[in-house]
Amino acid sequence: MLNQQHLGSSLDDFLEEEGLLAEAEDVATKRVLAFQIAQIMHDQQLSKAEMARRMETSRAAVDRLLDPDSESATLATLEKVAFALGKRLHITFV
Repeated sequence: MLNQQHLGSSLDDFLEEEGLLAEAEDVATKRVLAFQIAQIMHDQQLSKAEMARRMETSRAAVDRLLDPDSESATLATLEKVAFALGKRLHITFV
């Protein structure tokens, strides 16, 4: 049977009511970042070893960066990523 309380509401509304919205948004953002970085690396035919060299870090750090479940990506790390890929980091508030 349908829960009438949530009938017609959005997933965001439901997650917010359950206290899970912020966590879900964090996970989604990290997964999108990891996907975008991996896609740019693929497009540039850039190996993880070369990415690590450009970022002046270890291959293990690049693996963590590309792991959608890892929370290791800091603003400083993302700036290094952008520089290593020849990109600019652009962050906005919505």
